[in-house]
Amino acid sequence: MLSRIIYIFNKFEIIFLHLQSKATDTFYEALMGGTNTLMKDKSEWSSSFIRKSRDGVEGYNLPPLTKTIENNSHFKQPQSVSSHNYDTHVSQLDNGLKVASEKLFGEFCTVGVIIDSGPRYETSFKNGTTHFLEKLAFNATANFHNREQILEILEKHGAICDCQAGRDAIVYALSCRRSGLPQILSLLADTIYRPLFQDFELEQVRKSIEFELEDLTTRPDPEPLLVEMLHEAAFKNSPLANPKICPPENINSISKEDLYSYMRTLYQPKRTVLACIGTDHNEFTQMAIEKFGSVKPIWEENPKCLGDRPEGVIDTRKAIWTGGSKIVEKDLSDLNQGYNNQLPELTHLIVGLESPSFMNEKDFVTSCVINTLMGGGGSFSAGGPGKGMYSRLYLNVLNRYHFMFSATAYNQSYIDSGIFYIHASAPPQYLEDMCNVVGQELIKMAGPCDPVQLSRAKTQLQSMLFMNLEQRPVLFEDVARQVLSRGRREQAQYYFDRIEAIQESDIQRVARKMLESPPAVAALGRMGRCDPYERIKKIITNKSVPRKFFR
Repeated sequence: MLSRIIYIFNKFEIIFLHLQSKATDTFYEALMGGTNTLMKDKSEWSSSFIRKSRDGVEGYNLPPLTKTIENNSHFKQPQSVSSHNYDTHVSQLDNGLKVASEKLFGEFCTVGVIIDSGPRYETSFKNGTTHFLEKLAFNATANFHNREQILEILEKHGAICDCQAGRDAIVYALSCRRSGLPQILSLLADTIYRPLFQDFELEQVRKSIEFELEDLTTRPDPEPLLVEMLHEAAFKNSPLANPKICPPENINSISKEDLYSYMRTLYQPKRTVLACIGTDHNEFTQMAIEKFGSVKPIWEENPKCLGDRPEGVIDTRKAIWTGGSKIVEKDLSDLNQGYNNQLPELTHLIVGLESPSFMNEKDFVTSCVINTLMGGGGSFSAGGPGKGMYSRLYLNVLNRYHFMFSATAYNQSYIDSGIFYIHASAPPQYLEDMCNVVGQELIKMAGPCDPVQLSRAKTQLQSMLFMNLEQRPVLFEDVARQVLSRGRREQAQYYFDRIEAIQESDIQRVARKMLESPPAVAALGRMGRCDPYERIKKIITNKSVPRKFFR
């Protein structure tokens, strides 16, 4: 792996030096007056300024910086490009499909679809349907008869594909050369509206999900399971409590008729955004009309594929925060496999509070700053800039209490609610102490905020925002999600300014509001005599931690 990285670095270094030499040529040509003044052609310029050897270019015989260069009247400043040329453009087709695009330099583009669907809408369907659809993406369709044909098209256009499902949306995305965008759009439309769901594909997905569930229950870090448990505890009997991971009892019962029925209900153009990063909007809109404007879904073309499934009902209920607990008593001592493994047995704890929806913009941005302010990680870190070593959970928890193996803050936001939580782990005998430590840090969020820490958190969040959006797939998802939820997209500078405007009073106000919600607790491991939910609830209600809490 290291040799591969060095190889890639060397290749980039060669390309950079080549581009640098080209840029230097152009610069000096302009600076010395162009080819029409001091020299007749490129070869004359090369012979006078480039020092060559048998192996190629050895260096440049450039004038020293102390020497005044004459005849520079032809030097021209580069033309500036308005940032408005790279704004996000949004259109809507006659069938209700939203089309969004943004220009970007480069040969490649990222294109995909985001659909307002997911586990939160599975109330009238079998839980796990979205999990199946995620695994079945980019398989055989009506026009692309097998996976091999799809792989040939992807290879032809230098493309990669992926499908990711969240609780409130599912994303189908591809990156490809811009020249291959029309055919890639055909593949994308067929994948969404005309999949075949062959029997052997369903069997492969069932085995894949079974393996995934087995892996989740045997891995040392059970965070995906804990997040499932936390949502179940926090949003009892509401849409966000539906499981994202397919329950074991549904693996063999979900059929292709169930999948088509779900897609017929939720895969509607008015609930869909087609987005592309790296193309002209007018050209992309025309391609969208051709590929998505008149495509007929397979469940409309062949109603028999639905079986006797009735029309599904879209669950439009808002998520209601209830708080509560989901505790699973389990011996995790046998998970640390290997000869003479010194890793201890751990008990995992997640404590969650209701956080603002992303539609409540100011409070949402504030909750993101709080999340960065809290930070955290594992008990071991290599350090370095940007690792959050000066965040509160590092300074106040991981650097202070020897029994804490991890403590990390997270914030997940939805259209109607959100959840801020701290995931911590410690040996089972320290469970009560761990509850006290986590509860203490949650209470401190509403207290005084060090100006240096706040400034550092805001700067770190701003840098993460800009650095992540430099990646084309991340930019694509940002555009798609904003257009899906708001109908437009705000640029990164907009949120940069909102982050900069956050004050200590905003942190305290939003933190107090979060602490007013009943806590949600999920725990996995050996509990002993400690009830983590009652312990956390008592600490947050009393706004204090017992003075003596170490054994």
